[in-house]
Order: sequence, then C-alpha cells, then structure tokens
Amino acid sequence: MKKIITVCLLAVAAMTANAQKFALIDMDYILKNIPAYERANEQLNQSSKKWQAEVEAISAEAQTLYKNYQNEVVFLSQEQKKAKQEAIMNKEKEASELKKKYFGPEGELFKKREALMTPIQEEIYNAVKEISDLRGYSLVLDRASDTGIIFGSPKIDISNEVLSKLGYSN
Repeated sequence: MKKIITVCLLAVAAMTANAQKFALIDMDYILKNIPAYERANEQLNQSSKKWQAEVEAISAEAQTLYKNYQNEVVFLSQEQKKAKQEAIMNKEKEASELKKKYFGPEGELFKKREALMTPIQEEIYNAVKEISDLRGYSLVLDRASDTGIIFGSPKIDISNEVLSKLGYSN
C-alpha cells in the first residue's frame, strides 16, 4: 500500500514539475491601441467606399437602362428589344464583374487588407512569441476570438506587455 501511495505522490510531483504555463491576450484591445492598425483600417474603409460607389454607379446605369426599356418596349422592334436587353445584361455583367474584382475572395480589397494587415499581425505575433519564450508559456490564447473562454484571470493576460514590447504604452 505504501508503494502505491509513493508512486501516486511521485506521479503528482512529476506532473506538477511539468506543468504548462498559459497566457491570454486580447487581440481587439491590442489592435485598438496600435495607430498603424487604425490607419490601415481607415485606408481600407476609404477604398471600400470608393469601389462600392463605382459598382453602385454601374448598377444604377443598368437599372436606368431597364426602366427605359420597360417604358419603350411597346414601341420597339424585335431587333431593338434584343439590342436593349443585351445592353442591360452587359451592364449588369459589368457591375457583377467589377464587384467580384474589388470584393471577391481574391479581390482588390482582400489583397489590400493582406498587404496592410500582415505586417502588423506579424509584429504582434513576434512580440507574443518573444514574451512566451521569455516567460515559458506553452500556450497563448486570444480571448477576443475564442468564445470558448468563459473566464480568464487578469493575472495571465499579457496584452499590455505585448503593447509595451511593440512600443505602445497605455
């Protein structure tokens, strides 16, 4: 019996010695405190609004063509009807292609977001990695993106330390 208790105590001691350390960050909080991120977001918003206006202008042209067509349809020959219908479809297709070009999965907005945000994200990642290596953290979780975290002690939140490492203090 004493051997079993001794083995159990040794197992608990070994598990405690190998305990992993965890930390939390709040990525939303970190990003809100980085001016470059705010500037990048503003650039993305401006580009998005500009491109959206272009798409809407072409869509409005297509709607105008369609309304004109509906008003004139009784007076048009078959060839004229067909030509007007093709013009409407071409304008709608142009709007759709432009929307895809700007806002599609590989569109201009995606590329611009990647170009502006990737350096900021890499900088944050490197700061978190340095702090983790220094402090011996095995795992760092983002409380902003993981809805599985119900409670995280402020003692293990290293968001302010990450900001300091990046040269931003609050």
